[in-house]
Amino acid sequence: MNYTLLRSLSRPRLASWALRRFIATKNVVPDPMTGELMPPTPDIQPNLLQITRNANPGTPPPSKTLVFGHTFTDHMLTIPWDAVSGWGVPEIKPYGPLQMEPSATVLHYAQTLFEGMKAYRDETGKVTLFRPDMNMKRMNNSARRLALPTFNGDAFLDLIKRLISIDKHWIPQEPGHSLYVRPTLIGTQKAIGVGPPNEALLFVILSPVGPYYASGFKPVALYGTTEFVRAAPGGTGAYKLGVNYAPGVLPQKSVAALGYSQNLWLHGPDHQLTEVGTMNMFVVFKTKDGALELVTPPLDGMILPGVTRDSVLTLAREHINGVKTLADLPENLIVSERTVTMKEVKEAAQEQRLVEMFGAGTAAVISPVDRIGYMGQDVHIPTGADGMGPVSRPIWTELVGRQWGKIPSEWSVVVE
Repeated sequence: MNYTLLRSLSRPRLASWALRRFIATKNVVPDPMTGELMPPTPDIQPNLLQITRNANPGTPPPSKTLVFGHTFTDHMLTIPWDAVSGWGVPEIKPYGPLQMEPSATVLHYAQTLFEGMKAYRDETGKVTLFRPDMNMKRMNNSARRLALPTFNGDAFLDLIKRLISIDKHWIPQEPGHSLYVRPTLIGTQKAIGVGPPNEALLFVILSPVGPYYASGFKPVALYGTTEFVRAAPGGTGAYKLGVNYAPGVLPQKSVAALGYSQNLWLHGPDHQLTEVGTMNMFVVFKTKDGALELVTPPLDGMILPGVTRDSVLTLAREHINGVKTLADLPENLIVSERTVTMKEVKEAAQEQRLVEMFGAGTAAVISPVDRIGYMGQDVHIPTGADGMGPVSRPIWTELVGRQWGKIPSEWSVVVE
C-alpha cells in the first residue's frame, strides 16, 4: 500500500467520498497535527503482557488506618505509546516512581486525564468491578479531547483485571471497603511545544480504601459560588481531565473558611446549578400536583457524564417503568434532565416543596446536602434521620447492593 502517495493526496481530497471510504476500510487515520493519512499502528495487546513480581511485597495496613489515596498496592500497570509504533508492551511491575524528561508535555501543558473505579470483594471472595465499560468509554472520550491516543477499552480492561487479580489481597475484608482503581494517561513527549504529543504513557495504580462515611451519613453544607467557574460551554467540563481539578482547590479552601464543605458550582447570570464539588448533582422537588421530580442538569458539555449519575438515572427510570421496582422508592416519581436555577431551589424551599438534594460520585456514591449558602443566606434542605431522603435512600441501597454483590446485576463484572 503506497501510504506516501496517499498522504500527499490527503489534504485536498480529505472530504471526498473515495478517500473517506478508503480511511474506513483500510483503517488509516489522519495525523492529529498535520491531517495527513497515517498507516495504522498496533492497539493494546494483552497477550504481550510482561509481569515482574515485587521482590519485597508490602503488608496491607489495618483497615481503620486507611486514608483515601494514601496507600498503594505492590504493583502497577504501564503501557507506553508512541506515534510510530503505537501501543507498546504492557507491563505489570512493582509500584514505584515514573521516569520522564523535565520537558515532558504533561508537566507543561497538563496533558493528563484519569478515571476513578472501584473493585469490590464479596463474602465469598469474588472480586468485581462496577460498570467498567463506562469508564473505558469516558477515558477514550477524554483522550480525544486532549489529542492523546485512544485505545481498545476491552483490551485495557483485561490488563486492569490482571493487575487487580495479582493484588486482590489488598482489598480489605471489612464491609464497605474496596480497592480504588486509578487509570491515568499522560503525554510524555520530550520536547516543549503545544500540540499532540508523539509519546504517551498509560498506567494504573491501586489503593485500598475504606467507606466514605465510616460512621454514618453526614449531610454536607454547600456554598453557591458565583466568584469562580468550574466549566463553561465549549470547554472541558464534560471530560475527566487533570486540568479541571487543580483550579478547584482554591475555591474549596475559600468555602471551607466560611464553614461549608463543598462548592455548589453555579453558571450564568441566572445561577444554574451544575455540579457539587467533584460530584454530579441531583435535586428532588415536590410538584404542584404532589408528585416527586428527580432533577439533574443535562449533559450539555459542562457536566461530567458520571457513572454513578447514569446509574441513579437508570435505576429511577427502571422503577418508573416497572422493569425493576425499588423498595421504598416513591411510585409517583418523575425523572428530568433539565436546567435548574437557584431561584427555583429557593422558591421550592420557601413553599416547602424542596424534598432533598444530593451529590453522586464514585467515592461517596451518594452524598446528601442539608444547606446551601447563597447570597448571604442559607437555604435549608430536609434530610431524614439517617441523613438521606426518600429518593436517595432506596437508590443508594440498590447501588451499594449491586456493587458489593448482594444484589445480582449485569453491572458487576467479575475479575477472573
